[in-house]
Amino acid sequence: MPVRLSVNLNAVAFLRNRRNLPWPGLVELGRVALHAGASGITVHPRPDERHVRFSDLGDIRRLLDDAFPDCEFNIEGYPTGHFLELAEKNRADQVTLVPDSPGQSTSDHGWCFEKDAEFLQSAVASLKRNAMRVSLFADPDIRGLKAARLLGADRIEFYTGPYGGAWDNAEKQHQQLEKLGKAAEHARVLGFEINAGHDLTVANLPALVKRVPFLSEVSVGHGLVADALEYGMKTSVRRFLDVLV
Repeated sequence: MPVRLSVNLNAVAFLRNRRNLPWPGLVELGRVALHAGASGITVHPRPDERHVRFSDLGDIRRLLDDAFPDCEFNIEGYPTGHFLELAEKNRADQVTLVPDSPGQSTSDHGWCFEKDAEFLQSAVASLKRNAMRVSLFADPDIRGLKAARLLGADRIEFYTGPYGGAWDNAEKQHQQLEKLGKAAEHARVLGFEINAGHDLTVANLPALVKRVPFLSEVSVGHGLVADALEYGMKTSVRRFLDVLV
């Protein structure tokens, strides 16, 4: 079964927010991506709204409800009370919890599950009561995954930044791929479904899919939007889908 592609629109929002203008439009480009075959939309509404704005969430939810009812809305972020309210209000199909501090430019590490267990357990339970699938952002390390299993989450999203960042060093990239593969295998044995995200591209996805053939979903933002600047959103989505088969 092909890996599902969720298109992260944060990079589009970041470009839009450089001016007090409504373009590029998140809903319009989200529509193009979904028409091209993407399985869902991902956003990460940060507290300062420097990327996706809180007001964008309702617009994206309406797009999915009206035109793409079989596609999913993945909202990711640090589980403050306000974030959990946003996820509930906008009926996220999947919520990906990440350990970002407010000032981080992007997600760059996973949870320390043993240390953060009590905090995460409350957030996971709240989301599950509202029938949302919960994914936890994790480094590709088998340590701590058993503790993560006790929290009640459905999926692990492995942070693939070091793998993507090794684009110019084949040996280092292979080492990072093996770490991802071993961690994913361990997480699967524990009963998790597996997602992946960060710095994924048309060039590095084939090896990841081959090494982790049971991937459920990848969330791609920066790499896909960069690709779309050259090829257009429709063609770029299809380029990514072609390497996820």
